[in-house]
Amino acid sequence: MYADDELLALSGLQHLAYCERQWALIHLEQVWEDSADTLRGDYFHERVDTVGYSCADGVRSERRVRLVSRTLGIYGTADIVEYGVGDAGSFMRPVEYKVGKPRAEDWDRLQVTAQALCLEEMHGGAVTEGAIFYGETRRRERVEVSKKLRDELKRLASHMHVLFESSETPHAEMGAKCRRCSLADWCMPKTGGLNVRDYWARYGGDLVN
Repeated sequence: MYADDELLALSGLQHLAYCERQWALIHLEQVWEDSADTLRGDYFHERVDTVGYSCADGVRSERRVRLVSRTLGIYGTADIVEYGVGDAGSFMRPVEYKVGKPRAEDWDRLQVTAQALCLEEMHGGAVTEGAIFYGETRRRERVEVSKKLRDELKRLASHMHVLFESSETPHAEMGAKCRRCSLADWCMPKTGGLNVRDYWARYGGDLVN
């Protein structure tokens, strides 16, 4: 069980699944750069980020739900958590909002899985599915919280704590994902794998002097 001061951001799991170096730049080196995609995402979340709830057809939808798992050592916020009431039956279902479109990779599904495991730990019930609403298609994608996703999520959470404890930024590896990364200018994947601190120690000091 992780103590409060050992908890890491749940959102980091998606960053880590996408790229270890991106995770380290954001969560170790505190680097962030807005891009057209991130700004679109902020605008898209404005309505759903308003704290509150609504009820319809036996489903209570709560917005901006705080989450924590001391077993996994993560904390965060769910865009929406739906709770079944009355004739709808009893269930919990995290719903994540994404500005883009569905991906073949599991990056977004792993984030929903993390939210589901937090809800299970907090409330004691099973969460068998979640959903992702994509702004580009205006459709929901159902996410089965499968054993495969659970096992991968637990592996990522454990690895995230190992990386955090090491305080070391992994070297860059140039790939197709680099073209869409908002941190490409900071990451500098073509420089041979220097991390940001090493780069500025080697080149930035000379510029200052």
